[in-house]
Amino acid sequence: MAFLHLLPIFALVVSSARAQSPVWGQCGGTGWTGATSCVAGSTCTFQNAFYSQCLPSSATGTTTAATTTTTTTTSTPPVSSGKVTYWFPFGDSYTTTGFDPNSTLPTVGNPLGNPPFPGFTGGGGENFVGYDTVAFNKSIILTYNYAYGGATIDANLVIPYLPTVLSLTDQVNQFLAGAAKKPTSTPWTSANSLFTIWIGINDIGNSFGNGGDRAAFSDTLLAAYFVLVQKLVVAGARNFLFINVPPIDRSPLMLAQSTASQALEKTVIAGFNTKLVAKIASFKANNTGVTSWLWDSNAAFTTILNAPTQFGFVDAVGFGNTGDFWGNNYHPSSAAHQIFAKQISTLLAGTPWF
Repeated sequence: MAFLHLLPIFALVVSSARAQSPVWGQCGGTGWTGATSCVAGSTCTFQNAFYSQCLPSSATGTTTAATTTTTTTTSTPPVSSGKVTYWFPFGDSYTTTGFDPNSTLPTVGNPLGNPPFPGFTGGGGENFVGYDTVAFNKSIILTYNYAYGGATIDANLVIPYLPTVLSLTDQVNQFLAGAAKKPTSTPWTSANSLFTIWIGINDIGNSFGNGGDRAAFSDTLLAAYFVLVQKLVVAGARNFLFINVPPIDRSPLMLAQSTASQALEKTVIAGFNTKLVAKIASFKANNTGVTSWLWDSNAAFTTILNAPTQFGFVDAVGFGNTGDFWGNNYHPSSAAHQIFAKQISTLLAGTPWF
């Protein structure tokens, strides 16, 4: 099993010039309405029709006319083979882009389907799914993102904040009723498809203070989780990216709570993540032909939050402003998601997707 490969530090420099994007920031693409020029020392570089990025250079920056929402091509797009692969993410608001499988489906010209890139995300702006679909991909990725904001693993185990929220159970059932049947619109195969699950944030956030044996309850949650994973295997899934629970005890929302609550949540998260590793190992041992990866989001968050300025962030607690790690009081910013997306693409380097 492959685990987290932390990247070198990427400085997400905040520009003092409001009309320019920072290094590593977006500077163009279909639907982009932000800055179309880059700070000095970086060049607006075409990645694909949906995404251009300010990459370091010796130049003083490039400028695109303000009336234009696309940028001049300065390098060859990374997708040149025309190979199409499929990505099926499941999870909660850290993953969702607002996809509805009964509406517009992903196509080569619109890889997220509905809503189009970047979709509706928990923290605002692009999230890791969008970045990896259009910016850090090796192939053309068609992404069917079943993740739903507020999701828990099973609403019968942990009640979500609204009864209309689609749990992981609901999401998998949506997939099984639709794309799993491999209709002509979605001709995925076991070899060219990736299944990603990032879940547990709301399960723990909504239940860690309920008392009782929290370790035993984590076992119950993970048992339900892997029943669903096994259903995906039966449908033909063979490539899995699992993501553990990040340190949401360090979110601004939780920092407003008591230190005892923060400590308890941290303990429950650690226990859940340890058990997740064991469940993945057991799952692989019992399913021949399955390949899996684990991106350690807890370690990634912790590394950044322990030294935020080294990653270009103002601090570890601010939210909602340029230069903040947190997009709001519970969700990472788009800038943070860009780092996550790059780490994930590095972890899966050499696969059909990255």
